Amino acid sequence: MSIEINYINKSFDRTKVLNDITLDIPSGQMVALLGPSGSGKTTLLRIIAGLEHQNSGQLSFHGKDVSRLHARDRQVGFVFQHYALFRHMTVFDNIAFGLTVLPRRERPSAAVIKQKVTQLLEMVQLGHLASRYPAQLSGGQKQRVALARALAVEPQILLLDEPFGALDAQVRKELRRWLRQLHEELKFTSVFVTHDQEEAMEVADRVVVMSQGNIEQVGTPDDVWRDPATRFVLEFLGEVNRFDGEIHGSQFHVGAHHWPLGYAPAHQGKIELFLRPWEIDVSRQSSLETPLPVQVLEVSPRGHFWQVVAQPAGWHLDPITLVVEGDNVAPIRGERLFVGLQQARLYNGDVPLRAVAFAESA
Repeated sequence: MSIEINYINKSFDRTKVLNDITLDIPSGQMVALLGPSGSGKTTLLRIIAGLEHQNSGQLSFHGKDVSRLHARDRQVGFVFQHYALFRHMTVFDNIAFGLTVLPRRERPSAAVIKQKVTQLLEMVQLGHLASRYPAQLSGGQKQRVALARALAVEPQILLLDEPFGALDAQVRKELRRWLRQLHEELKFTSVFVTHDQEEAMEVADRVVVMSQGNIEQVGTPDDVWRDPATRFVLEFLGEVNRFDGEIHGSQFHVGAHHWPLGYAPAHQGKIELFLRPWEIDVSRQSSLETPLPVQVLEVSPRGHFWQVVAQPAGWHLDPITLVVEGDNVAPIRGERLFVGLQQARLYNGDVPLRAVAFAESA
């Protein structure tokens, strides 16, 4: 089932938490609402569920306006971060609960409920724990029970609020893979809230990056990672190095060094340049492409590459992070290296300038 969100606004008292949110989610897609605390992502999810109501705007499921529809009538399953399981009920009864409280005319027979719950237990790989109570389960097992309970009523849409936030790193990783596999099998429309970039990139078909009640960018994980639409997305997603510099004419200056931009921007003067660690050229020799000296502070092996933290020598105050390919000799602490600017993004405040390939221009 598709979800259409049109110009949704929401305020709590005098605090605006959602600003004209417009978003289309096609049927069968898994979408991540990604952003820091206070970005509005959980409020948007709760509006979709019917647990909160917007002040203005329209919410539709498959073209039908559900803005005034009660949560119980929306055919939505909701999975909370802290499970919300009934402590006095077994795993089996927790999963069956949503079916047992349906109106009599809609409620399946006890035999059908038993069959359905048994199938769900097998699906979430907990068939051997049906008679246990929540207190006897691990965090990962509790979250699987919560997911099975949400799926028991055959929702058209599955909503998950930080579903793995309370779990340790290894369990989170396993459950992410499992949820993605389950989504591929069942093809339900799902929306999940997370502040974890890795989680969003690994699980979602599309990522909605939010900040201060606004949508900053919508795209595939690869789109938002490689081609950030705003400075916020650039800085929020992954590690990025920031340099202070100046533009004079068609030249970009950092300390005593400068590079041709290939064009003369309308903005002249102070500017900020952003580079991902792997977008910086690294060499053991000074050259036109790598003129900037740095001293190695830390070296961390990362499989096929080394992550290096280095201190610029006289041209920038803060340490920067670099990537050195694994087929080179490993850098050592205290070693002098030289760096250059491979693919740069320039910003005047929040206003982007045209992206530049300095290495090609040098």
